[in-house]
Amino acid sequence: MNCKQANENISIKEVMESFSLFPSKEHPKTAYYYAINRQERTPSLLVNYVKNIAFDFGTGKQYDVVSIVQELKQCTVSDALEYLEKFDFSFQKQKGNLNNPKEETKSYQILEVKEVSHPALIEYLKYRKLEFQKSELQEIHYEMNGKNYFGLGFKNDSGGYEIRSRFSKICLGKKDITTIKNNSENLKVFEGFTDYLSFKILEPEKTPSDYLILNAVAMVHKTSGLFGNYKSVEMYLDNDRAGEQCRDSILKIFPEADDRSNEYFPHQDLNDFLISQEEKTLENKLEKNQTAIHESEENRNIYRRKR
Repeated sequence: MNCKQANENISIKEVMESFSLFPSKEHPKTAYYYAINRQERTPSLLVNYVKNIAFDFGTGKQYDVVSIVQELKQCTVSDALEYLEKFDFSFQKQKGNLNNPKEETKSYQILEVKEVSHPALIEYLKYRKLEFQKSELQEIHYEMNGKNYFGLGFKNDSGGYEIRSRFSKICLGKKDITTIKNNSENLKVFEGFTDYLSFKILEPEKTPSDYLILNAVAMVHKTSGLFGNYKSVEMYLDNDRAGEQCRDSILKIFPEADDRSNEYFPHQDLNDFLISQEEKTLENKLEKNQTAIHESEENRNIYRRKR
């Protein structure tokens, strides 16, 4: 992904939400936010949802998606693009809806939903070490802008699908959280479904908890009413700034929530940790095999010398 793709396809509103920044005053196409780099009593940052830009009336500075991440994270362009990798390419669809509020355009069509069986998707799951969790997902074939695609689908609470493959990271339908209820008093919170599936492999539970998959840190604002139903909450969020801010948002709502991210630090998330564990296991096996081969050669040499 380059700067042009990020600025044209990622919603600046969703980026702001990922930093727990929300409008002070909002209209359908624009909103006023407090400045992102100073304290102020009157909001002076105007965000234009249609143009996907922000303008700070206090400094005269204009931001696009990439530059506002740079300002918030105080980072380079490449670091900003890396941060933006986790966002869906949803802005063009939102822009169409803003320009035609009474006519919600649908730029895609789901052609088929079936069990995961395509070799490319099985291979992708193996790469993520999640092949044994394929029953939790569906294979989605869809048409977008006149072209046919397919990917792994994870359904959210609004009936939309988080789509993932080696080449796609989008949401078909309305963006939303996913809740999985097992009548438990414990809730476990994950940023994405690969983290949820990784947890099921790393720590299989005899008595399942309830699970909340955010599907994007920006969706944390939709969860405030959920936590009151539980005696305990465990957070398995990413070890990055967005994950930290998401944890802070949840702790404001449920101060007793348990942050479990130290269990897989310094890895960024649970799936990275799972992959690293698999690689360590393979390395140990190879090391044992090499040791066995070496010992076998030594024994042969000793036998030859004795003869």
